[in-house]
Amino acid sequence: MKLLTVLLLVALPLYCSAGSGCQQLENIVAKTLDPDISVDDFKNYLKEYIDNERSSEAVGEFKQCFLKQSDETLKNFGEMMQIIYDSPWCKPF
Repeated sequence: MKLLTVLLLVALPLYCSAGSGCQQLENIVAKTLDPDISVDDFKNYLKEYIDNERSSEAVGEFKQCFLKQSDETLKNFGEMMQIIYDSPWCKPF
């Protein structure tokens, strides 16, 4: 599961740098970090990217990992993602 989490975190910035813009990435990260968003709500938000039961379970476990974190950890992760957003490689080509 840790490997899947790392792969998802790596894939999000790559999706951003593929020319799609960073707004979708920022929205997904915000919903990932929001402790008021349930696993089911998170899955519903990402339903266009979930094509089978295994993907649905992985997304649910991914969100659950963040629900278990402290507020400080979530804040620090959000700050790290902001640094990534502001980096030159996360700008549209």
